[in-house]
Amino acid sequence: MPIRAAPSKGNFERAAETVCGAIAVAYGVESAVVDMNGRFLARQGQDTLQVRAGHLPPWAVADVAINRELFHVDNSQAKFPVPLLPDCQALRGNRTMMNRRELLEVGVGAGVLASDGAEPRRTALPSAPVDRARTPVAVADRRELFVDDHLVGRLVGKADLRLHAPVPREVVLMHDVPWEGNATAYHSVFRDGDRYRMYFRAWHLNVNNGKLAPGLESLSCAESEDGVRWRRPDVGLHEFRGSKANNILLTREAAERDGVTISGPAVFRDTNPAAPAEARYKTFFISRNPLGMVPFHSADGLRWTRSAPAPVITDGAFDSQNLVFWDAVRNEYRAYWRFFTRGTTTGATWKPDGVRAIRTATSRDLLHWEHQADLVYPGSPVEQLYENGVAPYYRAPHLLIGFPVRYADRAGASSTTDGGASEAAVRARIAKWPASLRALPDFEHRAMRALASERFGSAVTEALFMASRDGVTFRRWNEAFFRPGIERPGTWNYGQQFLAWRPVETRSDLPGAPPELSFYATEGYWTGPGTALRRYSLRLDGFVSVHASAVGGELITPPLTFTGATLSMNYATSAVGSVRVEIQSAEGERLKGFSLRDCEELFGDTHARIATWKGRPDVSELRGRPVRLRFVLRDADLFSFQFTG
Repeated sequence: MPIRAAPSKGNFERAAETVCGAIAVAYGVESAVVDMNGRFLARQGQDTLQVRAGHLPPWAVADVAINRELFHVDNSQAKFPVPLLPDCQALRGNRTMMNRRELLEVGVGAGVLASDGAEPRRTALPSAPVDRARTPVAVADRRELFVDDHLVGRLVGKADLRLHAPVPREVVLMHDVPWEGNATAYHSVFRDGDRYRMYFRAWHLNVNNGKLAPGLESLSCAESEDGVRWRRPDVGLHEFRGSKANNILLTREAAERDGVTISGPAVFRDTNPAAPAEARYKTFFISRNPLGMVPFHSADGLRWTRSAPAPVITDGAFDSQNLVFWDAVRNEYRAYWRFFTRGTTTGATWKPDGVRAIRTATSRDLLHWEHQADLVYPGSPVEQLYENGVAPYYRAPHLLIGFPVRYADRAGASSTTDGGASEAAVRARIAKWPASLRALPDFEHRAMRALASERFGSAVTEALFMASRDGVTFRRWNEAFFRPGIERPGTWNYGQQFLAWRPVETRSDLPGAPPELSFYATEGYWTGPGTALRRYSLRLDGFVSVHASAVGGELITPPLTFTGATLSMNYATSAVGSVRVEIQSAEGERLKGFSLRDCEELFGDTHARIATWKGRPDVSELRGRPVRLRFVLRDADLFSFQFTG
């Protein structure tokens, strides 16, 4: 936007104020202004500092001389270099200068000043130094999410990666029929044609005279047309109390005749194009001796046949939901299962020790497995992990996402089932529980469970979120994805927030709104007549966002290449918020026609909106060329982007 009049002193002061404010944002100063004499003033708490040479340690040294019509930032004495503003002319060393007119042009181009000298519209933020050595990321036309640091070159200002919590909705299924029960868990959910299918281990647990008293156990199912209203189909396969009018697919007794236990099955529809019709559905049950995972298959998802005479995966503990899926991106099957980091867990000896952890391997045929590896989580602490919930994210299948259940004992009890202490000794331990633990819901029932093993009463569980691009190394978010929530009966206990394997896309409750992700999580585990399965919702791609406050912030990607013709973004802003994007060269220089000043401001809340530069959405001229994306946000969240068309 051209400047129509000679810049006035007031305009220059306003631009300089914007620049100083940007430096304040980038380096943690509370606020910064320029006074009528051209002095920069930085404010931090109750302190006001004049920002001249040596007066802003350890961030930067700044000076302004209006009479010289120069603004300059000198990094020579700075502990951390000051990022350079866009369009600055780089001179020798660490010194950057621009004259009064150039500074105003930067302000106009960034949208912080109007060409006629009107009030600023938003705070400008400085560009950050970029890593020039990184090999470009080939994103092609894939949808990319910010669930890890792969596409984060640098975050500037008040921008960060933020984990978003799903919203609790209605209870969709109560497992209170006589053949299910209060320990029903290990759900699997997927879309199958015009319906949703759900599978789960139905089970009931009691404690009698300080001992566990397991009840009925089976593999059972449910189905739904919309993923919200679920019903139990009468499959007519197994008799219960004289009737086959139930949803039981496999009883404990039938499984034992096949040499396996129900354990924690995870049923999936095999999308491998080579899978025969008679084996379209698959799962794994657990054999006891030798201990391991045994594949089963089905043509209709109801009647199951053993696929191998012996377990095909044996190096683990398997006392959780163990799962397998077809990875269409990598053209292989991948398995994830439970193991303990120490101790012995075999069919003959069960003495687990260490922590519960997750192991993986790959296969071309489900029978022969290789490339076994233990999952690693750089930057995350060692924690007890139950279910893993790993699967490709269907909207970006090159990303593997998982929802491990974190197990935490709030009384310091043994993490493995002991069961050897007397009732008096256990009650003495309960009396010493922390006050907050004793104040949690269902204390009497919690204490009753502890008589079988203290951890059954003192442990709590919640679900985490993690993501990977190779299936072994995961970015695990250490904050809870599914907290236990507000205290109420059936919560804050061992067995809560066990997530059904894989979220599914369902309609929104809001008329006219786009679809959303639905998750299903357990509550009331082991505390009543039956487990409750509650639905939670999350916007599509809504796991993690690049978030910026009203002050503003930005993300600059590493160099990348793409194959599409337009740039589509999934974002949400406030009524005054905004998202803009600049396309830069791999070296961090803006590209003609795709600068920030050319980008039309985006605002709203949408899963897919196309960016435009002076009304032009077409970016096909940049296909295959290494570029960087500079996303500038204010009071906004950016969830994903994709080059389309």
